[in-house]
Amino acid sequence: MTSSQADIRPLGGSLGAEIRGVDLNALSDADREAVHQAFADHLVIFFPDQNLTPDGHRDFASTFGELEIIPILEKVDEQTHPEIVLLDDISTPAADVWHTDVTYRESPPITAILHMIECPPVGGDTQWINLYEAFETLSEPMKEMLEGMTAIHKNTYGPGHAEHPVVRVHPVTGRKSIYVNRIFTSHIRQLSRPESQALLPFLFRWCEQSRFSVRYRWTPGAVAMWDNRCTLHSVVNDWEGRRAIQRITVLGDKPVGVGEPRWPKHDKTANGASDYSGSVYPF
Repeated sequence: MTSSQADIRPLGGSLGAEIRGVDLNALSDADREAVHQAFADHLVIFFPDQNLTPDGHRDFASTFGELEIIPILEKVDEQTHPEIVLLDDISTPAADVWHTDVTYRESPPITAILHMIECPPVGGDTQWINLYEAFETLSEPMKEMLEGMTAIHKNTYGPGHAEHPVVRVHPVTGRKSIYVNRIFTSHIRQLSRPESQALLPFLFRWCEQSRFSVRYRWTPGAVAMWDNRCTLHSVVNDWEGRRAIQRITVLGDKPVGVGEPRWPKHDKTANGASDYSGSVYPF
């Protein structure tokens, strides 16, 4: 077996690596293995100066799992490549709040592979957060408490909700990470409403610290992908001009926690009234 030509260079102390020396349109077996290992090691990886074709984009993405067809988003070509969507700042609002993609699903995506087609000369960077480190730097009592709880994730743009562990165990690495995010996580099931409203904002702020982050400056042709199971990401909404990206999403797996929830769901207040009824917490 030939050795890989991948030149892997870490970009930040917490996560992120840039990979040169490979052509994503024609990866050797050795290069593919090196890329998959870098993805597990660095959580978000970048490939500058790629001339990625639609076929190459699809074939590379499919090495990570089944590809998603998203009916409501604009496609590059509905007939030949329905899995490739076009994210254009003209029609797509910037995702400039820290989040993990569509956690309101029972099985959120594993990853997304972005190909930058046109980027502004200044601004429009993307940032990522390492949720492994966010968990590992908590105190032991806080870790133990969080491992015993679940949270509801709601679609803030329409119907859909799911219940996931607050601490997720990665199916490949076995590492634990905090699994809540500011856009989709509504409340923790084992806590009362005021307790949940106090703890979740703390966890959001804790995870979003710059020491857990990496920031990437895009260039035309660059490709990026991240592990949606153990990261947050957000766009820096500071550019002028066109920013157009082609994206493929890889379907995911059901989040698994450390074990079963340690406490029952908190559905009642002290006087027996429902604590999570009404429009704010319907689940």
